[in-house]
Amino acid sequence: MNKTITFLVDKNNDNMRLDKYLVSKLKKITRSQIKKIIIDKNVSINGENVSSPSQKIKVDYSIKILISKKQNENIIPEKIKLDIVYEDKDIIIINKPSGMVVHPGAGNKNGTLVNGLIHLYKKNLSNLNGFSRPGIVHRIDKETSGLIVVAKNNYAHSNLSDQFSKHSIYRKYLALIWGVVRPLNGKISTLISRNKKNRQLMSVSDISGKKAITNYKTLKVFNHKEIPKISLIECILETGRTHQIRVHLAHKGNGLVGDQKYGKKKLAFRKISKKFEKIILNFNRQALHAKSLGFIHPVKNKFVNFDSELPKDFKKILDFLEKFTD
Repeated sequence: MNKTITFLVDKNNDNMRLDKYLVSKLKKITRSQIKKIIIDKNVSINGENVSSPSQKIKVDYSIKILISKKQNENIIPEKIKLDIVYEDKDIIIINKPSGMVVHPGAGNKNGTLVNGLIHLYKKNLSNLNGFSRPGIVHRIDKETSGLIVVAKNNYAHSNLSDQFSKHSIYRKYLALIWGVVRPLNGKISTLISRNKKNRQLMSVSDISGKKAITNYKTLKVFNHKEIPKISLIECILETGRTHQIRVHLAHKGNGLVGDQKYGKKKLAFRKISKKFEKIILNFNRQALHAKSLGFIHPVKNKFVNFDSELPKDFKKILDFLEKFTD
């Protein structure tokens, strides 16, 4: 059930930011939630929808805000086995498998990480990211495996969000890419924005978008006549943009193995090991794993770092390739 609330701006609030004004009026809704409501165009000023939280308001402006009354109960709790790496009263570190979506959305109402979290923790999770994303501070792609931190309370969530905003979170990924990236070690720094032809994809842009920085290092090169040339690389993120590693490596001409959106969609090689071909064809996701995650603990105020093992499907490819190390 939704409800619309209307406010008339008085002289005491003249020239105030829209988000700050609404926070002052709606005590039970956090500023981050207000920002999302505005960005989603659920706020209008004098009858016109707005999407900028920083917009200044003036005396006698009529502001309407549409508030969704959805609660956590709308998310179906599901008994899902979660690989919990660490847990205390403030945070949970989960090793997410590939194929699992982080939170419910269009086309993914069930089987998400949030469905499993609601079953285990009920309402004992932060709500700063909205009622449909309890505990969720950040995300990794559905087909990417690896570590994700979940907040149990709003204090921990706010602290972690601030660290993500300041790009101080340590995030290390392992990836298998086609070919050999040049130079072998380096930094990719670009702008990333929505792809103009396909809004579900991201792309490197010269003129617009958000700054994205990926540091990479080649760990091994697999090179043999029976297989296409493949490299194992390590990526450490300075920023965390949507599809960042996938977009950056595709931009370098070295898409991720198994990436159906940004990488090679078919194996176009004349000579290839039948065993390797079978392994690749059965690998139904991009070869990307969030291996390490480090940050300042929001309450203990000390640096904590977590590590995870490679999942079986990723390790199976790697074990086969180890026979062809350059």
